[in-house]
Amino acid sequence: MVNKKNLAGLSAATLLGVVLAGQAWAHGDVTPQAVATEGLTALGEEWVDENPYRKPSPEYAKAVEIGASAYTQNCARCHGLEAISGGIAPDLRELESDFDGDEWFQYRVRNGAVRDGAVYMPKMADYLSQEALWAIRSYVESRREEM
Repeated sequence: MVNKKNLAGLSAATLLGVVLAGQAWAHGDVTPQAVATEGLTALGEEWVDENPYRKPSPEYAKAVEIGASAYTQNCARCHGLEAISGGIAPDLRELESDFDGDEWFQYRVRNGAVRDGAVYMPKMADYLSQEALWAIRSYVESRREEM
């Protein structure tokens, strides 16, 4: 005979287990994470047209270092670890390392990506500084060199 009191307790315990397991397996905090950009020239509020930290900039190595951490924290869950796309989002290494690639990158990080009302990528410039975003671009370009 099934005891309704035990069945209710079992259901609550099962539900709690599912919720806790879901939290352990989830992506975690998907809010863009702050990026420290000390060591890079401040760029101000007005967006520059091209990546100021691109080779042969003396700040290139520092930008790649900052960009690697920033990418891992903010971009990798969709665009792939080490900038290698797993197919969920575009492989950013395929962007040209020139003005055209910078123009597309800037457009996307400032405007995000929305299709049919669904946000596929937030407006990253609302959360991260221009310096942080160009550092991410520098990191992605460094990964392009390894393709």
